[in-house]
Amino acid sequence: MADEVKKQRAKDEFKVQVLETFAALITAAFGLVAALAWNEAIKKAIASVFSSDGELMGLFVYAIVVTFVAIIFTILIANSLKKAKAKIVKEE
Repeated sequence: MADEVKKQRAKDEFKVQVLETFAALITAAFGLVAALAWNEAIKKAIASVFSSDGELMGLFVYAIVVTFVAIIFTILIANSLKKAKAKIVKEE
């Protein structure tokens, strides 16, 4: 019986590790997309000092939207991870 409990606890710990890693990877991916969006916006802003380009506002809007989407998904992922971890701990 004790072996079964140990095996179940090991499975639960593995599930938590997988969830944490998955959450970290998704969060990093959203961060990368937001960073790339800001990179383009900043490059265009610098370029606009030397020439006028109508795409500047669009790039800033894009960067802001991507940043907010990344924030929202990061919060959702963190909450889901918190609930999953609580459920696993509760089942023990």
